[in-house]
Amino acid sequence: MQGDTISAIATAQGEGGIGIVRISGEKALAVADKMFLPASGRRILDYPSHRAVYGRIIDEAGRTVDEAMSIIMKAPHSYTREDVVELQCHGGVMPLRKTLALTYKNGARPAEGGEFTKRAFLNGRLDLSQAQAVMDIITAKTDRSLKMAAGHLTGQFSAQIKACRQEILGQIAHLEAAIDFPEDEVDDVVTAQVSAKVSEVRQKIAIFLKTAGTGRILREGLMTAIVGKPNVGKSSLLNALLQEERAIVTDIPGTTRDSIEEYANVGGVPLRIIDTAGIRATDDVVERIGVEKARQMVSEASLVLALFDGSRPLDSEDEEILALLQGREAIVLLNKSDLQPVVTADELYSRAQTEVIELSTKEKSGMEALSRAIQDKVYGGQVLADEGSFVSDERQAAILRQADEHLAAALTTIEAGMGLDFISIDLRSAWEKLGEITGETVGEDIIDEIFSKFCIGK
Repeated sequence: MQGDTISAIATAQGEGGIGIVRISGEKALAVADKMFLPASGRRILDYPSHRAVYGRIIDEAGRTVDEAMSIIMKAPHSYTREDVVELQCHGGVMPLRKTLALTYKNGARPAEGGEFTKRAFLNGRLDLSQAQAVMDIITAKTDRSLKMAAGHLTGQFSAQIKACRQEILGQIAHLEAAIDFPEDEVDDVVTAQVSAKVSEVRQKIAIFLKTAGTGRILREGLMTAIVGKPNVGKSSLLNALLQEERAIVTDIPGTTRDSIEEYANVGGVPLRIIDTAGIRATDDVVERIGVEKARQMVSEASLVLALFDGSRPLDSEDEEILALLQGREAIVLLNKSDLQPVVTADELYSRAQTEVIELSTKEKSGMEALSRAIQDKVYGGQVLADEGSFVSDERQAAILRQADEHLAAALTTIEAGMGLDFISIDLRSAWEKLGEITGETVGEDIIDEIFSKFCIGK
C-alpha cells in the first residue's frame, strides 16, 4: 500500500448527470469524513465497506457544496486494494472542481495520470498486461478492439505468458538438479528433454508474434488512405464506410482540397481513414498542396484504398495512381458499377496486379466484399486465435522476440555440446524477459512510462 492519499475527478470533463471524485489511500476515509455529511447524521467512518451513503458535500464553514452519494470500499476489496471513497456528485464543472479542491484541503494530493491503476498493479490486484488493458478498454473503437482489451484485462493473455514462463522455469529446475546431482551419462537425456520443451515454448511465442500486427491494428486503428483522381467517388466511399454524410459530395472535380481523417468500424476492424484530395495536375495553389499531401499519405498509410471510375477509360492520372501503388499494401476498387462499364475488373487487375473489387458507392453495393477484403488483410485470411490472446502493442512484441532469441541461444548451446549451466543461463534470461510482460521482472522506469500514458482519474 502506498503511503499517501490521492484524489482526482474520475469522469470525463464537461457537463453530465453524474461526476465522480475518487479518493484512494490510507487516509481516504478520513479525508471524506471531513467533507461529506451523511443524511443519517452518522459519520462516514462508521459505515461498513461497500455501502452507498446519501448526504451532502460541505466546505470548511459547513456550507453545502452539492448533494452526493458516497461509495465506501475498504482495503483490500477495492480497485487499488487501498481504502477508496468515490463521491458521486452532480456532473457540472464547478461542483466537481470544488469537491476536488476540498479533498486537497483535507489531506489528499492530486493523483498523477494512471496512478489509481498503477497502485492496483503495485498492490498486486492486476499484473502489468492487465493494467495496460484498462486504457485499451477505455479507448476501444470496435467490438473486436474491446474483445482483445477485455481478454487482456481478465488475464487471458497474461495467463498464457505465465504458462510459458512456468514451462521455462521447470526446465531451469531440471537442469540445476542435474548440475547439483550429477550422474554418469545423463546429460544427453536431460538436454534432449530440455530441447523439446524449449522448442514447444518457441512455437507458442511464434503464434503470439503472428497476432502482433493484428493486435496493434485493433488497438490503434489501421491507417488507411483513400486515393484516386478527382470525382471518382472517394468522398462517397468515406461516407459509405462511416455510414454517415461526413464529406461533401458534388459533381465538381477538386471539391476535397485537404485530407479528412475519421475512424470507421469495418467488420470489427478500426480504420483510421484519410480521404485525400484528388490526384491530378492543377494550377490551383490550394488544391496542389492537397494533391501533394495525398501522395504523401499513400507512402505513409498501412493500407491504400485506390479508387478508379469504371465508367470512364483509364487516363494518365489513373496511371500515376497505379504507379504510386507499387510496393504498397493496397485494395483496388472499381467504382460506379451501376453505370455502363468501360473498364473491366480483369483489365484493371492486369494493370494493378492486385485484388480488384467492383462496387458502387452510390448504391452501396460491393461494400461487404470490401469489408471482407479488409478483414483478410488484417487477419491474414484467418483468425489465428481469440482476440483476447493477441499481442496488443509493440512493447510486448519486442519482449517476445527477445525472449525467443534467448531460447534460440539455449538450443544453439545444446547443439554445441556446452555445459548444462550455460543452457540454464540462456533459459533464465528468457524467463526474466517474459516477466516484463506481466510486470514480474520489469524496471520502475518502464512502469512509470506505461502509466504516464493513462488519463488522470484512472
